[in-house]
Amino acid sequence: MSLDFHGKFIVLDGPDGCGKTTQQKLLSEWIQGCGAEVVCFRDPGTTAIGEQIRTILLDPAHTAMGDNVEVLLYMAARAQLWKECIAPALKTGACVLMDRWLSSTCAYQGRAGGFGVEKVVHIAEESLERVWPDATIILDVDTQTAAARMNRPLDRMEQKGGNYHQRVREGFLELCDHYSGIFKVDATRSAVDVQNHIRVILEGCFGGRAK
Repeated sequence: MSLDFHGKFIVLDGPDGCGKTTQQKLLSEWIQGCGAEVVCFRDPGTTAIGEQIRTILLDPAHTAMGDNVEVLLYMAARAQLWKECIAPALKTGACVLMDRWLSSTCAYQGRAGGFGVEKVVHIAEESLERVWPDATIILDVDTQTAAARMNRPLDRMEQKGGNYHQRVREGFLELCDHYSGIFKVDATRSAVDVQNHIRVILEGCFGGRAK
């Protein structure tokens, strides 16, 4: 099968502890092997402005921050990332592989925080040149498994408690049910099994005729 990843915008997302970092590395290597240049970014972050916004968002000291403020800060970091990094990379034909994107704000602030998914999407439509990627992979993991994987100091978002993170998971699963181009993968399995499932999904999205 011929696979064309040139100029594609792909997102790995899911609850904290789902294994995005590992899967981004494995997926990047595979896509490069398919003949496409790959650039990897994280959201929020990557740009100088985005990294400063990330620090503000994740600082455990900022307990007074409201969900509406979180939405606006995440969207600001995302807009800068698009302008400075994503759009130029796509223009050159590179495959952009993201650690989080709009789907995270929908699940965290929209669903778990109660801000509203539709409101998040509306703000994104007004703020971003592009709202949805070509494919979003949701790495689904239960809250107990996710918590056990995070054997490190937790940031402000990770400290929000089990009930909040259960709603986050539900938010991601609802996105899979309501939006095209968003796919669920069972991330409780081995890293190899998870990666193989991701590849099957992307082959279905970007595969050409078998040669």
